[in-house]
Amino acid sequence: MAKMTNAYDLPARKVIHTVGPKYAVKYHTAAESALSHCYRSCLELLVENGLESIAMGCIYTEAKNYPREPAAHVAIRTVRRFLEKQKDKISALVFCTTSSSDTEIYKRLLPLYFPRDKQEEVIASVKLPADVGDENGEPIIDERKIRIKTLPAEATNSKYAVSPPADIPLAGSGLTRRRNSKLDSYLDPAFMSIIKDPDLRRKEQWEKSAQASKGFNCAKLLGFGDLAGPPLSAAEEYSLHSRYLAKANSLNLSEIAEMKIIYRGGVDSEGRPIMVVVGAHFLLRCLDLERFVLYVVKEFEPLIQKPYSIVYFHSAASLQVQPDLGFMKRLQQMLGRKHQRNLHAIYVLHPTLGLRTAILALQLFVDGDVWKKVVYVDRLMQLFRYVPREQLTIPDFVFQHDLEVNGGRGIIVDPRTKHVYQRPSG
Repeated sequence: MAKMTNAYDLPARKVIHTVGPKYAVKYHTAAESALSHCYRSCLELLVENGLESIAMGCIYTEAKNYPREPAAHVAIRTVRRFLEKQKDKISALVFCTTSSSDTEIYKRLLPLYFPRDKQEEVIASVKLPADVGDENGEPIIDERKIRIKTLPAEATNSKYAVSPPADIPLAGSGLTRRRNSKLDSYLDPAFMSIIKDPDLRRKEQWEKSAQASKGFNCAKLLGFGDLAGPPLSAAEEYSLHSRYLAKANSLNLSEIAEMKIIYRGGVDSEGRPIMVVVGAHFLLRCLDLERFVLYVVKEFEPLIQKPYSIVYFHSAASLQVQPDLGFMKRLQQMLGRKHQRNLHAIYVLHPTLGLRTAILALQLFVDGDVWKKVVYVDRLMQLFRYVPREQLTIPDFVFQHDLEVNGGRGIIVDPRTKHVYQRPSG
C-alpha cells in the first residue's frame, strides 16, 4: 500500500510513503509482485490527486536483502506499463538513486525498456529478460494462466466465424499492433506481456535436447563429460545469468571465499583487471558445486563489464579431481556472452599434457572463440611479462612447484621479504 501526506517544508507539494517487501529466494515471485505493487500504488495516488510529476527513490533496500538488479527490472517495467495507460496524465518521472551501483544499473536497464533510437531497440530485443511482466508489470506465473485453444478448423467455416481484424489500434497509445518483424513486438506498448505459451516453450526445449543428444557423443566417450546439452540463445543466457546473479547476491558465500579458489588480483601490464584461479584449491570432494557456481557469477560480475584477463595456476592441480567439461560449458553459459566478449586472455601457468588436451576439447566442443585466448606459460618469470609480480597474490606452493618443474630456470622467493629473483645457473 501507499499513503500520501503533506510535504510541509520540503520542496514538493506532497510526499507518498510506501514500505518495500522483504526478500527471500524461496519467495522470489511474491517479493516481485509486492515490489511492483509498491511502485504502482505510488503512481496511482499521484494520478488520483491530480499531480503530474514524481521523483521515485529505490524502494528496495539492502536491509531487506532485495538484490538490486532484479529490483530495478521490476521498478522500470512497472513504470513503463503504467505510463502506457496514463501517459497523458504524467509529465515527468525521475528515478533517484543514492549509490553509484544503483546509478550504473539504471543507466544500463532504462534503454532496454525505453529505447531512444534504433540501435537501442535492437539491443533491447536481445537483452530483455524472458519474464517482463503482465499488463501491470507484475511477474507472470505460467501455471496460473488460463489458456484457451482456438476453435477447430471446421468451425471457422461456419456462419458464426468472425475474421480477425488486421490492425487493432491500442487505446490511448496512438500505435497499431504490427506483425511485420520480430523487433516490432518490442516496439509495441504491449510487448512486455507477449510471452510464449509455456507448453510450447517446454516442447521446444525438449526438441533441442533431443537433437543435441543425437549422434556420436565423442566428448563423453573421451571422458570429457556430457557436452551435448542444447545451445542457449542470447536471451536465454541473459535470463540464466540474471537468475543466478540475483540468487548469489542474496546469499552469504563466505565459506567459498575462504577456500581461495577464485579471488581478485590487480591489473595486467596493459591495465586490465585480473581474476586469479588456483586449481590446487579446487577440492571437489568437499565443495558444494552449486554454491561455488553462484560465487563465481557474483565475483565475475564487476569484471565482465569491461575487458579483463584471467590467471590460472595449474601448479599441483593435477593431484586433485577436476570438474569435467560439461560443467565448464554450463558455467560459461551462466557467465553470459559479455564475459566471452570482454575476456582478453587466460594465462595458464604450469600446464600439463592433460590440461592441454582438455583445453583443446573445450575449443572443439564448447567455444573456440573463448578458449583460443588461452596463453600457456611454463615459468613464473614468463608470466611476469604479462602480469607484474606486485599485482598478484601467489600461494607459496606455486613457487616451490616452479622450482621443481623448471629446475635451474625456476625462481626463488625470499620467505621474509617475498622478493623474487632468478635462480643462479650452474
